[in-house]
Amino acid sequence: CVTFISSIFLYTRITGVAPLKVQMPALSPTMEEGNIVKWLKKEGEAVAAGDALCEIETDKAVVTMESSDDGILAKILLEEGSKNVRLGVLIALMVEEGQDWKQVDIPPLASSRPAPTTPPPTAAPPFRAAPPAPYVGMLRLSPAARHILDTHGLEPHLAMSTGPRGLITKEDALNLLKKGGAGLKAAPLSVPPPTPPPPAAPAPPAGAPPPAVGSGQPLHPPVASPGKPGAPGTFTEVPASNVRRVIAQRLTQSKSTIPHAYASVDCDLGAILELRKELAQEEIKVSVNDFIIKAVAVTLREIPEVNVTWSGEGPQVLDTIDISVAVATDRGLITPIIKGAADKGVRQIAADAKALAGKARAGKLLPEEYQGGSFSVSNLGMFGISSFSAVINPPQACILAVGCTREELEPAADTQDGPPPGLRTRQLMTVTLSSDGRLVDDELASRFLDKFRANLEKPERMALA
Repeated sequence: CVTFISSIFLYTRITGVAPLKVQMPALSPTMEEGNIVKWLKKEGEAVAAGDALCEIETDKAVVTMESSDDGILAKILLEEGSKNVRLGVLIALMVEEGQDWKQVDIPPLASSRPAPTTPPPTAAPPFRAAPPAPYVGMLRLSPAARHILDTHGLEPHLAMSTGPRGLITKEDALNLLKKGGAGLKAAPLSVPPPTPPPPAAPAPPAGAPPPAVGSGQPLHPPVASPGKPGAPGTFTEVPASNVRRVIAQRLTQSKSTIPHAYASVDCDLGAILELRKELAQEEIKVSVNDFIIKAVAVTLREIPEVNVTWSGEGPQVLDTIDISVAVATDRGLITPIIKGAADKGVRQIAADAKALAGKARAGKLLPEEYQGGSFSVSNLGMFGISSFSAVINPPQACILAVGCTREELEPAADTQDGPPPGLRTRQLMTVTLSSDGRLVDDELASRFLDKFRANLEKPERMALA
């Protein structure tokens, strides 16, 4: 027995402490990879279940990752700033309490930390002139290739042609430029002399109008040449964040797979603006957008056929009315959710919207605060946009695009036995409903907008609905 215990002790000292693995988790349904923003615990620090380990940038926001075990953080395998870490990749190791965290056994695949995302620059290979193209005869160049070679002073015969019948393409010219061929003035090969130019056209008679200048595309389009700032046609590559990439994927998915239909209506905000003034006197601050969210939620309760989403099996009628509100952040657009909006008052909606918008801009939204939703609202009125059409946020069926308020004059109502009618000012706002044609047809979209307008123009209806 003593020998057996000694063997276990010796084996532990040789092999190290068995670790608890910490892997990159899925913090949102659409997350495929994440970036490690900041470690909140240090190596050797005690960790309890539920403690914040690190901050991870997902495809939606920066989310705090919590520990699921008690123990000690023994080894951080991926440092802060690690990009595009796939789900399930080992990012850290923990040991149980009482174990020597310095003797943690690091798995072979995680023993070496990943190289930086930006590879170090490598020395360019020595330039070797490419042999002439096998095509025999006059050198043939595309317009883009001719422009590149003329701009950088390259000899055309030094380029290896890959085009049909010996044509030197734009890519061939760029390859020669990358190999360091700029400025090489090698002796020309034996190429047939160029054909003499055609005789000049006779001068136009006196008083004749000048020839018209073509308005088509330029003969030599600009060439994008990275690494030469300031040169015509150059560009700068900007790395896209996870949020930007996912936004691009979802917008492309939405516009390519969802049959969008659009309908617009003008709403009179006179009653809403008067009510806001009365509430402001009681120091109750609510915005027009808060009333819009409430009106949308009440209308969805009255017309539940619009409160649906699309799945692979078909329509799904939702039991709750959760309104997604588009918020612009430095990382991109995100839609935090006001849950149960139909059952909340405008004042509570205003408080929830303000809190969620602040967390969204700080990147502190929890996954349950932006995942799901049954209907989206996007408001660009504060930027002076009169009207626009928004892209549906799948799998939702609709999104309402809200424009700014504008003043319009119209004849006042005629009064019996009174003076002639004058003019009155109306505060109008245009809203555009983008709907999924598979779920919401034109008749249903029209009924929704008509009911929404009635609720917004008469706020007392929303309290009774």
